[in-house]
Amino acid sequence: MIRAARLLASLSLVFVALASLPARAIDIQQITSPGGIKAWLVEDHSIPFTALSLMFKGGASLDAPGKRGEISLMTALLEEGSGGMDSVRYAEAVEGLGAQSRFDVSDDALSVSARMLTENRDQAADLLRQALTEPRFDPEAVERVRAQLQSVIRSEATDPNAIATTELARQAWGAHPYASSINGTAESVAALSRDDLIDAKGRVLARDRVYVAASGDITAEELGKLVDKILGGLPEQGSAPLPPPAELQLKGGITVVDWDSPQTVVTFAQPGLPMSDPDYFAAFVADHILGGGGFSSRLMDQIREKRGLTYGVGTGLSNGLYGQTWQGGMASANDKVAEAVGLIRSEWDRFAEGGVTEKELTDAKTYLTGEYPLRFDGNGKIAAILAGMQLIGLPADYVNTRNPRIEAVTAADVQRVAKRLLHSDQIRFVLVGRPQGIAGTD
Repeated sequence: MIRAARLLASLSLVFVALASLPARAIDIQQITSPGGIKAWLVEDHSIPFTALSLMFKGGASLDAPGKRGEISLMTALLEEGSGGMDSVRYAEAVEGLGAQSRFDVSDDALSVSARMLTENRDQAADLLRQALTEPRFDPEAVERVRAQLQSVIRSEATDPNAIATTELARQAWGAHPYASSINGTAESVAALSRDDLIDAKGRVLARDRVYVAASGDITAEELGKLVDKILGGLPEQGSAPLPPPAELQLKGGITVVDWDSPQTVVTFAQPGLPMSDPDYFAAFVADHILGGGGFSSRLMDQIREKRGLTYGVGTGLSNGLYGQTWQGGMASANDKVAEAVGLIRSEWDRFAEGGVTEKELTDAKTYLTGEYPLRFDGNGKIAAILAGMQLIGLPADYVNTRNPRIEAVTAADVQRVAKRLLHSDQIRFVLVGRPQGIAGTD
């Protein structure tokens, strides 16, 4: 299935999930399969099924030069027939086992999620192995899925939210793959051949860049054998090097993209920080108070509640493997957007200068440490989070140390990170619409 691109930091949702794990002890086993593939496992024998998550580092950022969209197209075709089965027979075989599999791609990873009943786990694993190692790329399936991808591209071209995100990404990341949609362009996708899809598979699907996690009714020994069955037929190394770090090129100012609409879509960003930074959790708490906390955030209070300039405004730390931003977005009527943008700037500076109250800090930490059950309530979610942890280099004990690190954040920590990072003159705003009283700058 083709899905719309996430353009700036494709792992943002993974980071949010990781920042919401429970504070209770979780037993993560770290195993190595007989074939040498490492995996993390949480055993849970209460229900007879296993959730498996595979993440291949690099994702759509490994597109060949001039072939943007090839890995997105290839990924969508992995469930469209393999081995001796066409797309219909393959789907029927998976459904007949009561299994599920899903293939997704982002800027940073090609992700595979699977659910297998214990009673026919080996058969389900054979089908998944077949999809990863023997995709057919039948002409009929290629053209059907290509048409779906072209439809998404056309939709993005007429969606002001996508236009704003695309323009901001272009300005942020220059020549890096982050700067463009993982779906490519109408022209690049139209030119893709079956040979390009075969090349795309070799660029990303390899054992040297896969991270594996499982949760459910399976032992460490069984998981080792299962992993070798599924991944053993893949090449040891990918045919393309991993992307370099992305150099953030954003400059403060305003870009206006003319769009005939009664309201203006606004997206904005400034430099962020990686999760490995000592100030990351202080910034995470700061963001919740400033704009990430929904109706409890300062931006929502000032821009929506007190002045009615927007239905909603929000911010977030956007973290990719190769680059980070602190970003946000909203929409406002054309005659009100200038005031709303001015308020974002003033709240940015007020936060940096004045810090937070003890009540704001306590409320933020209570929420951030207390909402974890909604993020960690099933084997599928557990497997995906554990694979994501490996992908971004977090240790296994992170799931049990995250909440204490949030609790340790002080008002002084938040003030320090705000003074370090929050500078309104560094924010780049992209406005898509016909805003009144505000003009573009260089």
